[in-house]
Amino acid sequence: MNEIDLAGLTTEQRNVKTMNLDELSVHDAAVIMNQEDQGVAVAVARALPEIEIAITKTIAAFQAGGRLIYMGAGTSGRLGVLDAAECVPTFGVDASMVIGLIAGGPSAMTVAVEGAEDDAQLGAQNLKDLQLQAQDIVVGIAASGRTPYVIGGLDYAQSVGAQTVSLALNRPSVIGTHAQTAIEIEVGPEFLTGSTRLKSGTAQKLVLNMISTLSMIGIGKVYKNLMVDVRPTNEKLVERAKQIIISATGVDYHEASVKLELAGGEVKTAIVMILTNSNRQEAEQKLVEAKGFVKRTL
Repeated sequence: MNEIDLAGLTTEQRNVKTMNLDELSVHDAAVIMNQEDQGVAVAVARALPEIEIAITKTIAAFQAGGRLIYMGAGTSGRLGVLDAAECVPTFGVDASMVIGLIAGGPSAMTVAVEGAEDDAQLGAQNLKDLQLQAQDIVVGIAASGRTPYVIGGLDYAQSVGAQTVSLALNRPSVIGTHAQTAIEIEVGPEFLTGSTRLKSGTAQKLVLNMISTLSMIGIGKVYKNLMVDVRPTNEKLVERAKQIIISATGVDYHEASVKLELAGGEVKTAIVMILTNSNRQEAEQKLVEAKGFVKRTL
C-alpha cells in the first residue's frame, strides 16, 4: 500500500485533540480518551440500517443450517475470534456454528504473523478449508477497509454463493465493494494515531455484539431477556442457570435446582418443564416442535 493510500484513511489521520499527547497529564489524557470513546456508539448508530440487514441475513443462514464466519487480521481478526468463542457458552451452540478466522492462524491471536494479512489467497484458502457452503454467511472485518486477506475471503465466499458482509472503519471502503452488505463506520482519527485497537476496535466489538446476539435471539436462544441456552459449565454458571430458571418461572431456589438436574443441565428444558408441567421428554419434544422458542411452547 503506498503512502498516498494510507494518508487518505480516516483511521490513519492525526487527532487534533491529542497533538501533544506525550505532554498531557494522566488526568487530561484520560478525560480526552473518554470523550473520544463516547462518540463511538453514535457513529455505530448511523450504520444501523446495514447492521440490521446483516443480522437478518445471519438469522436466515442459521435457519438454513449455515454458519456465521468472521474473518480479519490483527485486532479485527481477534475480535471476530472472541465473539465466536463466546457464543458457545452464552448460547449453548456448537463451536462450528460461529467461527472466527484470523490471518496467520490461531498463533496470530497473541503474536503478529508478518505478511499474513496481505495474502488474499490465504483468505480464500481458509474458507476452502472450512468447506464453505452457500448457506453460510461470511463477515469480513478490517478497520482500514482494504485488507487483502479479507478481500480474498469475501471474493471466494461470493463465488460459492454464500452471503457476504463487510465491516470497515473507513468510508468508502475497498472491502465494501467485495461484499453484498457493506457496514462502514467512521469514528474519526484515533486517540493515538493509527492505533485501531482503540475507537475502531470498540466500534467493531459493538457491531459484532449486535450481529451475534440479535441473530441468536432470532433463532430462539433467548426467552424474554434471559439467555436460556447458557451452558452451566462451572460453579458460577450453574448458579446463573438456576437464577435464570427462577426469573423465568417464579419457582424457588430448591425447585429450580431440582428441575435443572432433571433436565440434564439444560436450562431451557427445565423452564419448559415448569411452565408446561411436563417431564423432560415432553418438554424436549415441545421445544423441537417450537423450533427452540420457549414462548411458542406455552
